[in-house]
Amino acid sequence: MTSEPSTSSTAVSQIRLNKRMAELGLCSRREADEWIAKGWVRVNGQLAVLGMAIGLQDRVHVDKRAQSHQQQQVTILLHKPMGYVSGQAEDGHQPAVHLIQARNHWAGDQSRLRFSPQHVRGLAPAGRLDIDSTGLLVLTQDGRIARQLIGEDSTIEKEYLVRVHWADRTTAINQVFPEAELMRLRHGLSLDGKPLKPARVEWQNPEQLRFVLKEGKKRQIRRMCEQVGLKVVGLKRIRMGRVVLGHLPVGQWRYLSSSEVF
Repeated sequence: MTSEPSTSSTAVSQIRLNKRMAELGLCSRREADEWIAKGWVRVNGQLAVLGMAIGLQDRVHVDKRAQSHQQQQVTILLHKPMGYVSGQAEDGHQPAVHLIQARNHWAGDQSRLRFSPQHVRGLAPAGRLDIDSTGLLVLTQDGRIARQLIGEDSTIEKEYLVRVHWADRTTAINQVFPEAELMRLRHGLSLDGKPLKPARVEWQNPEQLRFVLKEGKKRQIRRMCEQVGLKVVGLKRIRMGRVVLGHLPVGQWRYLSSSEVF
């Protein structure tokens, strides 16, 4: 696996090798450091060392052993229940990765992969789903997928169904909620002093909104709704990119198949 040197610039500016490898789509920065430490990476024919910087014109070559290692990595789709946190355990609540056990493996999984304890090693969430939310949570060993879903330059859509209350009203909210406030949800709000990217927001039924976002700030939808007077009483993620939650039961998981892409 060899990268082609950049032809767009002959600048002598330097960049960390692990960052350059991530930009080239070879792996994540963490994986790059692991491969460099194992002697699987060469720059212009010379063995790479941790922390080195290279130019855009330099040629990066990765040993086939790294590619073989990468092909063994798995990505898991979990229907996260309420009460579990996405990442590290906090406030006595268990991380969602604890649900990745053989007994919770969905019988409808079409991937033909069999569960192995090694599939849990290094498994990390690619995107937040807070403790009060349910739905599709992606956990992956593959840094390329993590970067695709949550990297700074990610454009992957995330779709949510959001049940709301407004002004003590719990029914037929769509008939009375101001159109101007709905437009603000679509574009015009800011969080943490920064404007949000445009979103697709529409009524799914009289008490439920459908959100499609291309970013994922902490508790973003709940905080957006607060700014227009809506109270979120239920939030479920049903899609990330082209991968949907589908019929996956709550608390169960399946493997991302080789034919699926985000």
